[in-house]
Amino acid sequence: MSETGIGASVQRKEDFRFLTGQGRYTDDINRPGQLHAYFVRSPHAHATINGINKSAAEAAEGVVAVFTGADMAADNVGSLPCGWVVNDRHGEPHKAPPHFPLARDKARYVGDHVAVVIAETYDAARNAGELVEVDYGELPAVSGTGTALDSGAAQLHEEAPGNLCYDWVLGDEAEADAAFAKAHHVTKVDLVNNRLIPNAMEPRAALGDYDGGTDSFTLYSTSQNPHLLKLILCAFVFGLNENKLRVIAPDVGGGFGSKIFCYAEETVCMWASKKVKAPVKWTADRSESFTSDAHGRDHITHAQLAMDENGKFLGMKVDTTANMGAYLSSFSTSVPTYLYATLLAGQYTTPVIFANVKAVFSNTAPVDAYRGAGRPEATYVVERLVEVAAREMGIDPAEIRRRNFIQPDQFPYQTPVALQYDIGDYDASLTKALEMIDYDGFAGRKAASEAKGKLRGIGFSSYIEACGIAPSAVVGSLGAGVGLWESAQVRFNATGSVSVFTGSHSHGQGHETTFSQLVADTLGIPIENVEIVHGDTGSIPMGMGTYGSRSLAVGGSAISRACDKIIEKSRKIAAHLMEASVEDVEFENGTFRVAGTDKEKSIAEVAFTAYVPHNYPEDVEPGLDETAFYDPLNFTYPAGVHICEVEIDPSTGVTEIVDWVAVDDFGKVINPMVVEGQVHGGIAQGVGQALLENCVYDADSGQLLTGSYMDYCMPRADDLPSFRVGLTETACTHNPLGVKGCGEAGAIAAPAATINAITNALGILSMDMPASPEKVWRLANEQKMAAE
Repeated sequence: MSETGIGASVQRKEDFRFLTGQGRYTDDINRPGQLHAYFVRSPHAHATINGINKSAAEAAEGVVAVFTGADMAADNVGSLPCGWVVNDRHGEPHKAPPHFPLARDKARYVGDHVAVVIAETYDAARNAGELVEVDYGELPAVSGTGTALDSGAAQLHEEAPGNLCYDWVLGDEAEADAAFAKAHHVTKVDLVNNRLIPNAMEPRAALGDYDGGTDSFTLYSTSQNPHLLKLILCAFVFGLNENKLRVIAPDVGGGFGSKIFCYAEETVCMWASKKVKAPVKWTADRSESFTSDAHGRDHITHAQLAMDENGKFLGMKVDTTANMGAYLSSFSTSVPTYLYATLLAGQYTTPVIFANVKAVFSNTAPVDAYRGAGRPEATYVVERLVEVAAREMGIDPAEIRRRNFIQPDQFPYQTPVALQYDIGDYDASLTKALEMIDYDGFAGRKAASEAKGKLRGIGFSSYIEACGIAPSAVVGSLGAGVGLWESAQVRFNATGSVSVFTGSHSHGQGHETTFSQLVADTLGIPIENVEIVHGDTGSIPMGMGTYGSRSLAVGGSAISRACDKIIEKSRKIAAHLMEASVEDVEFENGTFRVAGTDKEKSIAEVAFTAYVPHNYPEDVEPGLDETAFYDPLNFTYPAGVHICEVEIDPSTGVTEIVDWVAVDDFGKVINPMVVEGQVHGGIAQGVGQALLENCVYDADSGQLLTGSYMDYCMPRADDLPSFRVGLTETACTHNPLGVKGCGEAGAIAAPAATINAITNALGILSMDMPASPEKVWRLANEQKMAAE
C-alpha cells in the first residue's frame, strides 16, 4: 500500500479551500442583473385560497413582479412528481395528488408556497411579501401520524380518500400466523420513530438564469443529484428538451438526503427568470428550512417477534403507519416500503416475516429520505424487538443475537423479505465489539455507578443496511422511475494529469480525496495529478448523484471500469512503442513492461504519445479518454454492531453516553480516516434522534411548534463521547472494488443502541424517542417510587 493509495488515511484534498473560506456554494454565486425571490408561505396548516391581492406588493419599491399559482398554471407548469410508484396490496398504484410549485386551490401545511415576490434586493422582496393579501378560508387540520386515518380526520386531497396514500404488504400473512401459532413466547412492542428536521449546515438555495439568446436555462442548486433534478424539471415539470437546461450544483454543505429532491423554490426561480428576463436567486433562512425542507422518519409501528423455548426466532409481524406529509416528495413512497420492510430480517435467520405499511397524508411538511432512509426505521424495529425479547426470555442480549445470526457458510442468504445478502460475518463484529467495550467488566462498572447514585446501562444494535440500490431492472420492476447505475469519464491529459468526471456528487463525503486515491492507485500516478469534476450537467456524463451510500460502490465502480479501459488501450500503445506483442506487456504501479526484458514505458509517456501520435499503432484511435457506466448486480450490505453505554443521574434525568463502540464491516476500505469521520457523523445524528431531536406539530392547529433551534435541540460536542471505531472485513462479492458503503451506518445503528442502553439502565422495557431529561427523570422516579 502506498502512502496515498487504496487503504491509506490520506488527508482530504478539498478541506483546504473549505477551511480557508474558498469554497464556492450556491449563495456565493451572483449573476449580472440578478433579482431576489421571497416566498409567501401559508400561516395555516389547512386553508382554501379564496383570492390573492398582490397590487400593494407590486407597487412596493424595488419590486419587479409578484407571481401566484395561477400565473404558473397559465404557463402550463406541471406538478412536482413522485418518482417511485408503489402498488398497494390490491395491485393498485399509490394515490398521487398533484403538488404544484405554488399552491392553486388550497394550502396544505404551514409553510406551503402561496406566492413569490421578485425584487431588486432580498429585503425589498421580503418587505413586499408582507403586503401580499391572501384570503384564506381556514379548514380543520390533521397533523398526527396516528390520527390521519381516523374517520373524522380532515381530508387533504380528493384523490386520496381517508388520507390513505397506500396500504402495502410484503410477505405471507398466513405463513406468519402459522409461525406465531407454534411460538413458545411472543414479544410485542409499540414504537414511535420520531419526525426529524434535517438541518444541513448549508441551507437550500437556488439561482435560475434564463438566456434569451439561446432560449435556455442555467440553474444553480444545492442538489445532491443535478442530473436527476434536470431530468425531473425537463421531462415532468416544464416539458423542455434536456439541452435547454444546465444544472450546476457547486460545493454543497451537507445534504443527508434532504437535497435529493426537486423542490418548489428552485422550480419557481428557474421559471421566473424567464418571466422577468433576469436571473432570480433565493436562499433559505433557517426558519424556512424548518418549515419547507423535506422531513425524515415519522413512523408508528406495532411489531411482534415469535420465538421457541431457546430464543430462536420463528417469525415477525410488523404493522407500520408512515407519514408522507401534505404532498409526496420525489422518492417518499419508496422509503417506508422497499427501503424499510425489505430490511426487517436484519442479521438474523427469521424464516417468516410479514409487514403491512399504511402511508398517510397529513397537514405537515412532506417527508422523504433522511440519512439512512428506511434502514434506520427498520433497524430500530428489529433491534428494539430483539432487546425486549432477550429481557423477557432471560437471555443475555449478546447471546440471543448469536443464536439467531446468519452464519458465514449460509451466504449467499435469501431473506424472506426479498433481498439476498451476498456475504457477511456478523459474529466477528459482535465478538470484536464485546472485547472493545469490555462487556465482561460491565457489572463492575454498573456497581460503581450505583455507588455514586447513578444508573448505568448498556445497549446493542446489530444493524444491516442495503446500499447502492440496484440493479436498475429490478428497481424498475418495483416502481422506480429512473435507472440506478452510475457513470464516469476518466481523461488522461497530454502532460500526464488525469481528470475524472463523475455522475456522483460530493456534499461532504470527501470524494475528491477517495476517488483520487482510487484513480492514483489503479493508474499508478501521483494523487496530486488527479482532478475530480462533479456537479455540472454541462460537463459531466449523466449520472444518478449521491444518496444511499452509493458513491463508492456504484460511482467508484464506474471509475474503476473506466480506468481499466484506460489501461487496456494504453497497453496497446505501449506494446507498439516497445515493439512487443500486447500479450507480453505487463502493467504495474504506473509502468508498462515487456515481460522478461528491461523495456518499459510509464503511463504518462503513453498518454503523451496518445495525444502526439507520431509513432502510433494504426488500429488505435488517438487520445486517452474512456467512459464507463456501472449498473450493480445487487445491493451491497454493510453491517456491524454498535454498543452504547450510558450513565443516568436519576435526580435530573440527564443521560451521559460514557462509552460507544462501533464495529462495522464496510468491505474494502479506501480511506480509513474518511470512513471513521462518516461513522462519527452518522452516530451523532442517530444519538440526536434518540436523545434530543423531535419535530412537533400542534395536534389541533397543525402549527409547527419546533420551528427554530430554541425548540428543536441539536446534538453538540458535549452530548457525545469519543467514539471508538473498529472494522471487520468481508469484501462485497459483486463489484470490482469489494466495497459496501459507510455513510449511513452510524445513523442506522445509533437510535436503537441508545434507547436499549437507557431502558437497560432504568430497568424498563420501552420508552419513546427522544429520551429527554424530563422523560428519563419521570421514568427513573416512577421506578424509584414503585420500588419504595
